[in-house]
Amino acid sequence: MTVSAAPLDTVRSVATPEGCELRLRVAGPAARARAFMIDALIRLLIFVCAVVLLRYFGALGQGLVILTYFVLGWFYNIAFEALNDGATPGKRLCKLAVLREDGTPAGWDAAFIRNTLRFVDALPVGYAFGLIAMGCNADNKRLGDISAGTVVVYRPDAGQSAVIDDYSEAEPPPFSLTPSERHALIEYRRRCATLTRERAEELAELAFPLTRGLSPPQGRQKLFRIANFLMGREASAARKTD
Repeated sequence: MTVSAAPLDTVRSVATPEGCELRLRVAGPAARARAFMIDALIRLLIFVCAVVLLRYFGALGQGLVILTYFVLGWFYNIAFEALNDGATPGKRLCKLAVLREDGTPAGWDAAFIRNTLRFVDALPVGYAFGLIAMGCNADNKRLGDISAGTVVVYRPDAGQSAVIDDYSEAEPPPFSLTPSERHALIEYRRRCATLTRERAEELAELAFPLTRGLSPPQGRQKLFRIANFLMGREASAARKTD
């Protein structure tokens, strides 16, 4: 994996071993602060509702209030980042997401590490350590991101990553794929709309185990079908008729 940084922009180009180039636009402190404040407001509203509802349950209610406070303060971010494509509700509203440095989903381990170290970033007050760390590296990483190997980026607009061709058949992969391989196939599918046919077929040849014995056009179409399957796309019900 190689990363090249554009000196006058926050766009980072990540070249994967599979031959795909991902362009990630790193989010700065202001955008991340907006997302943080939205999530803080959501957590506050949930906590207030919990206090109002549980105050009638006596000692049990008090215990549940403490449990709610703990879950919202610690598990809220971890669960959303691991299960919701790297985005808490605040990040999603601000079009942000947490990814690994190679562009793959964060996962439970990375989400756990970056959020467990959040209390260090918050020291001594107002996330001072985190802001200092973000100012000392080109990818705006706080200490939790550095330890977890993650980066906060802008989510691409749907229109930018949509596949504009009408090739919608799907088939499962012939063997088990690793998470990074599945991600590379999906990105290949999405990015092919911006590539020439020759370049798309050239990249398809790199996936030799999947395209063995196929011509470049056939290999490209097979990768499309597998990527469609991984994205959960169904074969189109509408077919062109003569």
